[in-house]
Amino acid sequence: MNEVILVDMQDNALGTMEKQQAHEQAKLHRAFSVFLYNGDKFLLQKRAGTKYHCGGLWTNTCCSHPSPGENLKDAANRRLKEELGITGANLTECGSFVYRFPFHNGLTEFEYDHVFIGEFNGTVTPNPEEIEEVQWVDTDRILEDCVKNADSYTPWFLTAIGIAMRQRDALLKK
Repeated sequence: MNEVILVDMQDNALGTMEKQQAHEQAKLHRAFSVFLYNGDKFLLQKRAGTKYHCGGLWTNTCCSHPSPGENLKDAANRRLKEELGITGANLTECGSFVYRFPFHNGLTEFEYDHVFIGEFNGTVTPNPEEIEEVQWVDTDRILEDCVKNADSYTPWFLTAIGIAMRQRDALLKK
């Protein structure tokens, strides 16, 4: 069974629930979004069209939910490997936010999303069950495209990319 960790608005764990059920009942649960960067570019993915929501939309490098008892950073690294074949990324958590978005299919994303970033310049091998396409995209182009084509991105992307960009900019200034 694929379970998520239910949380309160301060990210305190309240228990677990089957993932589909949590999305059907709009229960707040723990999630993460990972952004890998190389200089001024971020690695974005276009979600596979077969995903249960947001198929065919552009989003961060990868995202998912930690399993019960799993450390967030370990979960983020696990999903990088499963979705993109990436191992050994040096991830840093740089912020979090809560968002709620109802989809037309009756599911609702209601997540306490932890944002991770990491510098990366290695090989990417997308899993076609998860990802249609990947692209290294210049920061300015991301921001311009988000304004022009907001419907081409996942609902959490705009908030998460802002957190990731601020952290990446701070790291590059050191």
